Amino acid sequence: MRKPTESDGRPELVVLRAIKVGDLLLAVPALHAIRRANPEHRLILATTGWLEPLAELIDGLDAFLPQHGLDHPIALERGRVDTVVNLHGRGPQSTDLLDALDPRRRVGHRFGERWDGPEWRDGGLERVRWAELVQWHGMPADPDELWLKDPGPSANPDAVVVHIGAAYGSRLWPAERFGLVARILEREGGRVLISGGASERDRAAHVAELAGLPEDRIIAGRADLREFAATVASARLVVTVDTGAAHLASAYRTPSVIVFGPAPVEEWGPPAGPHIALTDASLRRGDGFADDPDPALLAVTADDVLAAARGLLG
Repeated sequence: MRKPTESDGRPELVVLRAIKVGDLLLAVPALHAIRRANPEHRLILATTGWLEPLAELIDGLDAFLPQHGLDHPIALERGRVDTVVNLHGRGPQSTDLLDALDPRRRVGHRFGERWDGPEWRDGGLERVRWAELVQWHGMPADPDELWLKDPGPSANPDAVVVHIGAAYGSRLWPAERFGLVARILEREGGRVLISGGASERDRAAHVAELAGLPEDRIIAGRADLREFAATVASARLVVTVDTGAAHLASAYRTPSVIVFGPAPVEEWGPPAGPHIALTDASLRRGDGFADDPDPALLAVTADDVLAAARGLLG
């Protein structure tokens, strides 16, 4: 993917979505719609720098611009950009960043005098929010169009991926339950891999030990995002909490069992397909930044996950 500084003479369109894996993947339907509706534009995605391997799997992007949060300007000259699209939010920080580019056209939610658009609506599916936004601005969108490009061959095809990580303690399903699920799925014929981020190697090793799996089944921290996407795309099943791994499974229609805690399934859940979301919404505390697991997540047992997994594996 070319760098933003390498202009090719076409009018430029910048999309801001500087968050995490799942957030980017839920904006993919809107990105597909933007691409189709603006074929003459050079489409630049401004998002979190470490997501570049994943951005390369989004069809139609012309350039990648690292944008680490909202605390520094977007690194493009004022007046250069024709159109900006705010898929980050609707508040002053994101709109001010995009306003600073002095674009001809602004696509976003209604905000202040310069930003015309639909009113922000709390609740509802996140992927629908952004599809409806670009639809309002004349770009027909399908909120279930989550597909990504083929990531290439996997080094671990046909695996059962048990993804044990989460960004916050509120989403950490107990390691003992992951270990039991992994042990039984391995015993029942699945080749189980334990995945997670580089900072989660110790937790992954603990789960693997509980499951009786050898060290070479731990892929946490060993694969970049594109390699992990290839693993998920070729997997028989993904077992995870509400993380980027779940959204990758949705993008590649890989069967998945997803344990939800603080985030409502009604807003962040998977599309129709071979995906099962498990939670107890009546117990949800809803604090996504808490250090301890949400009660809605703890209400889901290892037996619940195993029953769902068996149903998907057939």
